[in-house]
Amino acid sequence: MEYKKYYRKTSLKQKGVGSFFLDEVLKKKPKCFLEIGVFHGVTARNVCELLFKIHGNNFNYIGLDLFEESDENKNEVIPNTTFSSNPIKRFYYKYIKRQNPYSLEAVKDLLKKFTNNIHLIKGNSNKILNKIDMSKIDYVFLDGGHEYNTVLNDLNCCFDVISNNGTVLCDDYDLKQAPGVKKAIDEFIKKNNLNCSIICNGRFAKIEKN
Repeated sequence: MEYKKYYRKTSLKQKGVGSFFLDEVLKKKPKCFLEIGVFHGVTARNVCELLFKIHGNNFNYIGLDLFEESDENKNEVIPNTTFSSNPIKRFYYKYIKRQNPYSLEAVKDLLKKFTNNIHLIKGNSNKILNKIDMSKIDYVFLDGGHEYNTVLNDLNCCFDVISNNGTVLCDDYDLKQAPGVKKAIDEFIKKNNLNCSIICNGRFAKIEKN
């Protein structure tokens, strides 16, 4: 399945990476998908389109993000949320859509086709993730805060997903600007004796039960 950008920014912008990601999701055919780090909602829309093709309306997507620039993410390594180098897109969102594409409102608008299947949560994963019922989630895409303690917190909160034979796919394992990602993942899999495959030329770490 082709990964579409929907005229927004996405961290999976490199050629072939988005489609590789969707192929990975397709292998598991999850019915309840959690994304930590929704950003502009591009991956969310692609996932919902894929799961709809597989399951019809019998799927759920949960997305968690701060959905705003704030002091809570000032120390995290995140992409620029604005179109600083693209005046056409800046004009489009400011004067036509009249939206900040990194807002909860804008992401809901992008996903309105799947209103009955989605649940978007605004907040910090360090405070909220441990309150989410993980018992029915069978796939997690972890692409939230990239600071070591944040990644480790998110992984620990997702442990039950792995224990129940689900998958946690972590983005930016090899990102040099955020060495805390690799450190947290390596420590987590060693401590819990889990299987970890480094795929897509080092981009993703796929964690599953041994």
